[in-house]
Amino acid sequence: MKFINIGFGNMVSAGRIVAIASPDSEPIKRLVRDAKEDGRVIDVSCGRRTRSVIITDSEHVILSAIQTETITNRLSDDTVDDGEEEEE
Repeated sequence: MKFINIGFGNMVSAGRIVAIASPDSEPIKRLVRDAKEDGRVIDVSCGRRTRSVIITDSEHVILSAIQTETITNRLSDDTVDDGEEEEE
């Protein structure tokens, strides 16, 4: 099981991530608002501006202060590492 650093020492399981989105669009804002009402939001931004929204397979919504591109790069770096390990 691989974990991705999503900022400030917080980690999320790479296998549980369904989507990573920017919080700027209205549909994502609506998704976050609905998840807050249902108690499914995990805010790990430590009081900073939310720069990415991570949606998991358990329908939890994680708010992070790390940019979407950075998290995506960390996720794809782990995917490349997995492929190399399988070939050896």
